[in-house]
Amino acid sequence: MQERHINRKLYFEELSITSEKYIIPYIETYKKVENGLSVLEIGCGDGGNCLPFALKGCEVTGIDVNTQRISEARQSFADKGLNSRFEIDDIRNLQQSYGKFDIILCHDVIEHVDKKELLLMNISKLLNNNGIVFLAFPAWYMPFGGHQQICTNKLLSHFPWLHLLPKSMYGWVLKQKENKDCVEELLDIKRTQITIERFEKMIARDKLLDIVNRKLYLINPHYETKFGLRPRVLPKCFAKIPFFRNFLATTCFYILKNKD
Repeated sequence: MQERHINRKLYFEELSITSEKYIIPYIETYKKVENGLSVLEIGCGDGGNCLPFALKGCEVTGIDVNTQRISEARQSFADKGLNSRFEIDDIRNLQQSYGKFDIILCHDVIEHVDKKELLLMNISKLLNNNGIVFLAFPAWYMPFGGHQQICTNKLLSHFPWLHLLPKSMYGWVLKQKENKDCVEELLDIKRTQITIERFEKMIARDKLLDIVNRKLYLINPHYETKFGLRPRVLPKCFAKIPFFRNFLATTCFYILKNKD
């Protein structure tokens, strides 16, 4: 397990840097991020992605099912004097009313969700007529698409493509070194995996959202703050090859909007 998975302050700061440097400029290709815009992050964690939006004067709301993470988000934003809203809630079964938003963020969330079509349907419902969605996920077949980097065992956390083992074998390997909660989380991610093709087929089939833009990265922008690696977009010659591209795309950026 890397230090950032224990040191939440470091994790928060790294996310905010990546959000400011890469996510916001990508969004601004289609919609200027400015004072007064309403922004929702689904699966906000402790709010690192939201911080640059709040600093630009946006009205930020974050929801997450994790009570501890919401508590940390509230405290972090209060310490900075930012008046943002963070609520414990589940996008698949919202318990509160939030209105509609100009920008919705869904970063590294869909690969954890079983009812993906319901997630996308609710995102569509929460989006303003002229609003856009930033959605990103790691392609399942990429070296760490199973999130095995959260393992406490150093070997397992640095073992690429470990998650592609058959489920029974993968579970057995994890159980030799990891605690029950970690094993269950990683096996659950294996169950809810997402590929580029599966995601785009869902978008086309559900007919609620349109893909405005797709950007596949060979080197995830977040790796710059984590490992000092310069982000690299996946070359178009590889990005066009179905299935194979999933092995190379460490993150997939999308801009979505509601169908006209």
